[in-house]
Amino acid sequence: MRRLVFGLAVLLAACTPNPDTSTEIQTQISLIQPATPFSGKPITLDFIGPETSETAEPNPFTDMRLTVDFTHGDQEIQIRGFFAADGDAANTGATRGNIWRAHFSPPRAGLWNWSARLESGEGIALDFEASGTAIPLNMSSGSFEVTDPVPILRTEGQYYRFSDGRRFLKGGTNSPENLLGYVDFDGTYRMETQMRSGESNATDRVLHSYEPHISDWQAGDPTWQDGKGKGLIGSLNYLSDRGMNAAYFLTFNIGGDGKDVWPFHAPDDFTRFDVSKLEQWNIVFDHMMSRGIMMHVVLQETENELTMDAGETGPDRQLYFAELISRFAHHPALVWNLGEENGPVFWRPEGQTDDQRRDMVTALTQLDPYDHPIVLHTHSEPADKDHILDPLLGFNGLDGLSFQISNRRLVNSETQKWVAKSKAAAQPWVMTMDEIGHWHTGARTDAVDPTHDSLRRHALWGHLLAGGAGVEWYFGGLHEANDLKSEDWRKRENLWDQTRHVLEFFETHLPYWEMVPCAGIIDRADSYCFGKDGLYAIYLIEGGTGILSLPEDSGIWEIKWFDPVTGGVLQIGTHENVTAGSWVELGFPVPYDGRDRVVLLERTP
Repeated sequence: MRRLVFGLAVLLAACTPNPDTSTEIQTQISLIQPATPFSGKPITLDFIGPETSETAEPNPFTDMRLTVDFTHGDQEIQIRGFFAADGDAANTGATRGNIWRAHFSPPRAGLWNWSARLESGEGIALDFEASGTAIPLNMSSGSFEVTDPVPILRTEGQYYRFSDGRRFLKGGTNSPENLLGYVDFDGTYRMETQMRSGESNATDRVLHSYEPHISDWQAGDPTWQDGKGKGLIGSLNYLSDRGMNAAYFLTFNIGGDGKDVWPFHAPDDFTRFDVSKLEQWNIVFDHMMSRGIMMHVVLQETENELTMDAGETGPDRQLYFAELISRFAHHPALVWNLGEENGPVFWRPEGQTDDQRRDMVTALTQLDPYDHPIVLHTHSEPADKDHILDPLLGFNGLDGLSFQISNRRLVNSETQKWVAKSKAAAQPWVMTMDEIGHWHTGARTDAVDPTHDSLRRHALWGHLLAGGAGVEWYFGGLHEANDLKSEDWRKRENLWDQTRHVLEFFETHLPYWEMVPCAGIIDRADSYCFGKDGLYAIYLIEGGTGILSLPEDSGIWEIKWFDPVTGGVLQIGTHENVTAGSWVELGFPVPYDGRDRVVLLERTP
């Protein structure tokens, strides 16, 4: 397992104040050097500017704008900066100060030049084209050399791929969705709530502490405010140690299930943000990058999709998007999710429209300088998907679907269906299996379901062998360790291990981006097949054997077996190879114990 080795912040440049300016402004550049699985060296620029606060007038979040232009040859990237209070708000809890900050992840090696401007004007933060009153900067430009550029997660066809060419299959946690409803974050509490039908039980108003994972925190790991954060940081260490590389979390659940996550200074004012809380979030996100865990950022819930601007992408939603992007989009492995269970259904007929979904995609695309993937979380039933998703097929900017499926036996066919439909619309979508039903059950704990047979067969292997791009595990609504209250990821350790096994199998043995679902290769209906010319992977429920129908006149095929429960190396069964033909006996795995197996068939040169 690859580990982070934190480097010290390296001061590249510091500036002295210019006595000729009316406001003393200083700038410093810090180069963050994480030896991370995602690699790269993001930089942070801090400017000393006018003193203000989260509640000041003019509003620093709407009426002031820091913009930094970075250029490298003919490439120019414009970054929106943000108000950072005293520059150390994560530790001080400060709400006021004179520090303005910009994060940047350079995509190319070589010399980068930058120029910055700070302006004020009513509503200027939402309009990059408008000119405002300039606030003088004594150091408004500079340059730095990049030797290790930052690769950004993108989509390529129906799969994820980093901009440096590395491929990425996702495996991780979908729960708790209110990951950030954490007791050690400033300004965080659970609103008084009454449980509704169809949601997890969180009526005790207790925030997450992740106490079982405090022991997983390691010396050298980050904390804030004299040791806060160890439970959450330790939980991420645990997930990474089990080989998980993704985590799903809401950034806005006011009016939703948990009612304990929001980025704002106050939950009823969407124009001002809680600087210390967001800096603490960013410490966690930095650690996620260091441990190779993708940020699956879910921007809203089905219950609150009409809360901002009545569902439109108006000033509140634009500011919300812009603020999150300015503070967090420099992280290389990040996916924006437009919203959980987005759109109207029979049990909640109020919801955003087709045009409102398109407008959100357009806004995120325009605001995010890194072109991070944009996906949409679906409803669980096929008919609801058809109704909401068909109008989005082919829409430029929407990169994929975050699947919810109530019947796990439909995962393979539903994945195939939407991969095919999106390809036919000339805009292939990434499909990820992120919330498996039924809503009240999901992924149960090892104590209740130690083998996770149906999840492994249908939601995990069934999804990936249909051309899916990854899986996250949803914990259901009616367990003690449910989607809102789960504190200990060890309760599902067997599931993490089985997820790691399939990721390792795909990454080691399959050029999966060249493969497609296949039929007619084996005479078993209880199987999933994925292949290309000369290579097939077949999942066999309860192992056993079968009759193969391999292409005629195509030589000798090697047969190797893989145990999806225990993982490990490929094994030889009773038949080491077969000659191609219409009726070929597969043979048996060794030992033949009635457990599920994956058979890998590869034509010899």
